[in-house]
Amino acid sequence: MSETFVQKVLRKRLGVESAQPGQIVTVKPDRLLMHDNASAIIEKVKSDIDRFGIVDPDLPVIVLDHVIPASDEKTAINHRRIREFVRKHGIRHFFDIGEGVCHQVMFEKGLVLPGDLVLGSDSHTCSYGAVNAFSTGIDRTEAAALLLTGETWLKVPHTMKIMLEGGLSKGVYAKDLVLTMIGTIHSDGASYRCIEFHGDIGGLSISDRFTISNMGVEMDSKGAVFPVDEVTREHLDTAGIEDVSPVWADPDANYWSVHEFDMGDVVPVVSAPHKVDNVKPVSELTGLHFDQCFLGTCTNGRHEDLKVAARILSGERVHPSTRLIIAPASRSELVKAMADGTISGLLEAGGVLLPPGCGPCLGAHQGVMAPGERTISTSNRNFKGRMGCKEAEIYLASPATVAATALRGELTDPIEVI
Repeated sequence: MSETFVQKVLRKRLGVESAQPGQIVTVKPDRLLMHDNASAIIEKVKSDIDRFGIVDPDLPVIVLDHVIPASDEKTAINHRRIREFVRKHGIRHFFDIGEGVCHQVMFEKGLVLPGDLVLGSDSHTCSYGAVNAFSTGIDRTEAAALLLTGETWLKVPHTMKIMLEGGLSKGVYAKDLVLTMIGTIHSDGASYRCIEFHGDIGGLSISDRFTISNMGVEMDSKGAVFPVDEVTREHLDTAGIEDVSPVWADPDANYWSVHEFDMGDVVPVVSAPHKVDNVKPVSELTGLHFDQCFLGTCTNGRHEDLKVAARILSGERVHPSTRLIIAPASRSELVKAMADGTISGLLEAGGVLLPPGCGPCLGAHQGVMAPGERTISTSNRNFKGRMGCKEAEIYLASPATVAATALRGELTDPIEVI
């Protein structure tokens, strides 16, 4: 019987002959991701953990990234509680403040591999589809139970197939592509579906794929996955990873729906307030003033993204009517960007560097707006209040569009300045 990617992953995991969409299955994931919310998760089952311990110290990956360094006493206490838990139970994969955003850290530390099943207490766990893993978010209660038992239930999702054709034009980036998809499919268009990407994907870098998979959840999908190809293998080779077991759909697999996108037709776009699928061409809104420009996050905070922005701002200054804040996705990506002058270029242009982490993206720490202000951001969500102020506006865009806007202080098509 022909199978989709997710059917194969779950069937092999279960050791059964088939895993059919809609079927309820009990699974044991390879990894359980947590971040600052690990404190609340631990507290849910503290008495049971004290009595029985955790099922496997190799299962959890904990990354402190949301409010780092701690912004107040409550946060500092939560961080201390996590560190004590890590020491007491011998957690093998713990990354303290400054290492980076949890999803990027998982990715670059080789803690997620092709064919893996990864669950995480963060909705953007779906990012790891970039390297051919089935990864999805779960809630804190499920995460707490996993610490104790090592297993949970899933419903086998149906699968949506997205065919990509051609290539992106100059000045157009993966963020424009995924926002275009979201604008077409809508924020609930892939509800409880796993998205597979097919077609002309060879021109999309690993960073591009991470951006696209990361935002799969903004279509309400359970996962958004790419096949293993030469681009993936080059990434794995660079990371020193050789022994992998990639999985992919059968050529004649059955899909819930099929969507086609000609990448040559994609133009620079923004996602306007207050919904990610409220997508408009930049050309329709040029001239719109922005008080803040935010470059970073797990979606677009890698060296490749920072370089795009630095090229646009090279030898220039951020417009005096706006401000540019930069939060690299990880320490490793920051070091790369420092080594080739990318960071110094952004700072010379007037950018403000924050520690690698999540803070401004969710309005938890640094970069909070005042009422009436407007930010253009490379992050993944623009819901009302997302960056800490319900009376402010967030527009989502590519690093190029953010940099071009920082240069002029108003929404600018990057094609005009590259």
